[in-house]
Amino acid sequence: MVEERVVEVHEPGGQTHTHTTVYEERRRGGGSGWAIAAILLVALLIGGYFLTQVSDSQASRDNAIERAADDVGSAAKNVGDAAKDIANGN
Repeated sequence: MVEERVVEVHEPGGQTHTHTTVYEERRRGGGSGWAIAAILLVALLIGGYFLTQVSDSQASRDNAIERAADDVGSAAKNVGDAAKDIANGN
């Protein structure tokens, strides 16, 4: 929007001076800042999702290793018990 302001100055000698000032309102960014913020938010959410998937995968792998170690420990105990029974003559 353009606005003009005209100022007239009357001097004591009868002379008149006119001064015109033009004011123009500038438009703001138009919302591109919001679009960039939305894109960054979506990228952050997608990154967080993949990060949790990697963490879940790591936890699953650790749990599988723990279960395998428990199975090996149980098998070793069974072998030890069998050897003990043989030694005792059972």
